[in-house]
Amino acid sequence: MPIAIDIDIMLARRKMSVQDFADAIGITPANVAVLKNGRAKAVRFTTLDAICRVLDCQPGDILRWVPEGE
Repeated sequence: MPIAIDIDIMLARRKMSVQDFADAIGITPANVAVLKNGRAKAVRFTTLDAICRVLDCQPGDILRWVPEGE
């Protein structure tokens, strides 16, 4: 997938568990795993807003484009 999601990096920097993160943004830990593993087909802006609010970051801190084949 050409869009990489770096939530795991931000969680490590913030020393936050997946469970605490999921509770804070209002989704299940299973859905956090879907995001972290790049299996999500879409992310709602309300979810992206909650992620950025909880992690105190910008969308570009967790989303990046990776050319095909890399």
